[in-house]
Amino acid sequence: MNISIVIPAYNEEKRIAKTLEAYSNYFNKISKKSLNYEILVVINATTDKTESIVKKLKKKNKRIKYLNLKEGGKGFALIEGFKDALKRSNDLIGFVDADLATGPEAFYDLIKKINNYDGIIASRYIKGSIVQPKPTIQRIISSRIFNFLVRSLFLFSYKDTQCGAKLFKREAISKTISAIGITKWAFDVDLLYNLRKKGFVVKEIPTKWSDKEYSKINFLKAGPFMALGVIRLRILNSPFKKFIKIYDKLIKLIPK
Repeated sequence: MNISIVIPAYNEEKRIAKTLEAYSNYFNKISKKSLNYEILVVINATTDKTESIVKKLKKKNKRIKYLNLKEGGKGFALIEGFKDALKRSNDLIGFVDADLATGPEAFYDLIKKINNYDGIIASRYIKGSIVQPKPTIQRIISSRIFNFLVRSLFLFSYKDTQCGAKLFKREAISKTISAIGITKWAFDVDLLYNLRKKGFVVKEIPTKWSDKEYSKINFLKAGPFMALGVIRLRILNSPFKKFIKIYDKLIKLIPK
């Protein structure tokens, strides 16, 4: 079985080395058990030393590949990463955040449990999940409000669409990628929504998640824009999509 692990990286010079070393060491052992892997780092609009660090580690592990994109945004990086992974004979294509919040053991759990599903996603908010350190009340409340909005708008059963660890079978990605838009805040929701529209079944499982530096995202500032992003996605996929230009103009009036 061949698997591509896509890692979007925007100014990750402080964390990417540790992540690549951890994943390389773990999957080098696992690959001896009929699992062939590659780690595809998608560097997007980086202004720091991320590329030079990845180049150095690539010399130590030939399974590490990378793209260096001039354009930014996690959604754009992942779409380009998926396209590149599809050029090779990868049976499974997934992605994980560069911060090592999801360790290689937790990502391997996705591989073990994908079974007959078309995709599988890690969740921090279902029974059996282990989250360290414990999230603040502020983060819990903002996450639950966002998830309620997503579930209401898209009729999802998922309790955590935003956890940065997801894995899909090749067919699911190849038949869905052309429909995914480049959205800053709603990429994960867009991906899951389009997979469902195509008839693919994606399973949500508990995960072990540990953010040692905690998130770069300020939820008080980003939360409203995340909500506006999924609302925009809902409008685009509704009979009211002709009003999207008016919606976009109104969004521009909101101070950032």
